[in-house]
Amino acid sequence: MVATEDPTQLRKIQLAATAALEEFDRVCTLLGTRYVIYGGTAIGAARHRGFIPWDDDVDVCMPREDYERFLAEAPAVIDPAFEVLSTSSHPDYPRTFGVLGLVGSTFTPGVARKRSFRMPLGIDLFPLDPIPDDPEAFRRQARATWVWGRLLFLLGTPTADIPLRTPLKQIASGIMHVIHWSLRTARVKPSTLQRRWEHAARRYEASGSTRLGDYSTQDPERWSASLNELFPARRVPFEHITVMTAHDDDAILKRGYGDYMQLPPEKERVNHQASTVVLGPNAPTC
Repeated sequence: MVATEDPTQLRKIQLAATAALEEFDRVCTLLGTRYVIYGGTAIGAARHRGFIPWDDDVDVCMPREDYERFLAEAPAVIDPAFEVLSTSSHPDYPRTFGVLGLVGSTFTPGVARKRSFRMPLGIDLFPLDPIPDDPEAFRRQARATWVWGRLLFLLGTPTADIPLRTPLKQIASGIMHVIHWSLRTARVKPSTLQRRWEHAARRYEASGSTRLGDYSTQDPERWSASLNELFPARRVPFEHITVMTAHDDDAILKRGYGDYMQLPPEKERVNHQASTVVLGPNAPTC
């Protein structure tokens, strides 16, 4: 069991995640599925030509149709050293988004240290769904996805990162433990909550809206983007490989993060503080 404050271990995690990203890019190229790097990974490519120095994960996002195709078709062509996990493959999978990871590895964020489901070290795959033009319809949709997504998370673990001070933090923690054990006692299945979340996230996929958001987050508009901003994607350096970034990544990153080229204050340079890291037999050796 190790934490990711150790620079040597952190670099090993970054190299393992890069290997997963390289395989993901290869499979997407083979299948013709669209994707772009996302969030801190996109900032890292723009600002550092690789990882943000303290970052310990990789995020990519895909329009829903590409995401579903990838989940369905990637297992047949992926290198055996890697695996794709989602509720499509594992009914007890505890997330609203998929992951491509190294077989035999484990990466457990500190906030999910009590979660029993083993999550591999790799990259997170976020589906993007249409944002409706009606602001009130969007607010109702975002509330629904947040509630179902949060319940799915709490079913897997009663612990969460709560930006509150004592005693409010203790009260919130107690409420989350009650929710966790209530869901467990009622024998609620992860797949049931995930289906409810997905139904809400895909509510407006026939609306014709070309503005997409990540409904796995509390604020899907923060990293929202139009199809024209996303594609055609551009190939850029990331560590020792190249990956796809959004066509207008500058506009998207400014919308979500402001002046993303400036380093944040040291107190904000945080990562997942993993409670358990197992690199496994398929991790890069150098």
